[in-house]
Amino acid sequence: MMEHGNSGFSATGLRRLREVLTRHVDSGKIPGLVALVSRGGQTHVEAIGTMQHDGGAPMHRDTIFRMASTSKPLSIAAAMVLLDECRLRLDDVVDPWLPELADRRVLKRIDSPLDDTVPARRPVTVRDVLTSTFGLGMDMTSLGTPILNAIFERGLTPNLPVPVPEQDEWMRRLGELPLMHQPGERWQYQISSDLVGVLVARVTGQSFEEFLRERIFEPLGMTDTGFHVPADKIDRLPTLYAPDPQTGEFLAWDEPKDGRWSQPPAFQGGGGGLVSTADDYHAYFRMLLNGGVHQGRRILSRPAVELMTTNRLTPEQQAPRHAMAVDNVHMSFGQGQQGGWGMGMAVRTYRGDYASIGQFGWDGGSGTSTYADPHHQLTGILLCQVGYTVPDPARLMSDFWTTLYQAIDD
Repeated sequence: MMEHGNSGFSATGLRRLREVLTRHVDSGKIPGLVALVSRGGQTHVEAIGTMQHDGGAPMHRDTIFRMASTSKPLSIAAAMVLLDECRLRLDDVVDPWLPELADRRVLKRIDSPLDDTVPARRPVTVRDVLTSTFGLGMDMTSLGTPILNAIFERGLTPNLPVPVPEQDEWMRRLGELPLMHQPGERWQYQISSDLVGVLVARVTGQSFEEFLRERIFEPLGMTDTGFHVPADKIDRLPTLYAPDPQTGEFLAWDEPKDGRWSQPPAFQGGGGGLVSTADDYHAYFRMLLNGGVHQGRRILSRPAVELMTTNRLTPEQQAPRHAMAVDNVHMSFGQGQQGGWGMGMAVRTYRGDYASIGQFGWDGGSGTSTYADPHHQLTGILLCQVGYTVPDPARLMSDFWTTLYQAIDD
């Protein structure tokens, strides 16, 4: 007699999911985690382990995590609201709002000196920014080049020795640099996601967080999501570890009290700045699966959701996205190999593992993984507090998705 769950998860599969997650925690490599899986009307949550690697408070369903790059699929929604309301158009030039990006110069080669440039063939458009093809980004295949060194030295990416400056100064520094590629030519990671926040703030006259809160967080009931953790919730934030790659020793990268997320940041980074919970993210991804509607209330139009969650890249734009995943497997521990990219998130364009084509979402370097799958009407959210200095969080994520797909019972 086969066991059948009433929602398309088998009881055996959910038991295996728990056993596999527990094995990771019991290994000593993952102090704790919260995992949420949902399909149809059923939501199943596991909270395993502790907030610190040496014990401390247990993980809870409402533990708040630093979302890192899983901020990207959420922060893009603010721009989609503006498209829906015709306050932005995809092929508008961004110069009126982002004058720092007018009259761009473009490097002749990726490793050229910063003054070895040609004029941009055309201005940067809203579409370029929303699809991560505006011409600048974190190209891990070009580390050590003058342009990437300049990006790091100016504090244009988070979590590096140079603190990220406030928004207008960030834009000024960005505007001093040439583009790495012609506008619209190549997909590039990270900087465009932060630029989306600046664009939204300047179009609306509100801070990026205020607009997100008003149009996305509050309508979805996402009460624990924002760019910092207020003092009365700080005990729900675990220590974030970046273990030593050689020894595996747990090194605290960020402590809750007086840490990076204990105060509002100078820069509200759409690329990696959010904190949130499993249930908050579940509300967001379920809204996307539901075509933009949450509990009868429309948050985004269906076409906006379709634009975000289907591949926007041509094969030529796609090439560096594929190269980043495949050529850096040893550094990314195999993450990022879905193929396509929509707006703010990965979109699976080929079947390379257990997940279906069309699955959308993204992973974060702080040990977070958030995806939804329209084919199976499935959402999975895995949150832990171990960064990608070691392969353990990536292996945990891989096993989570493998067991989640095994648990589907149709």
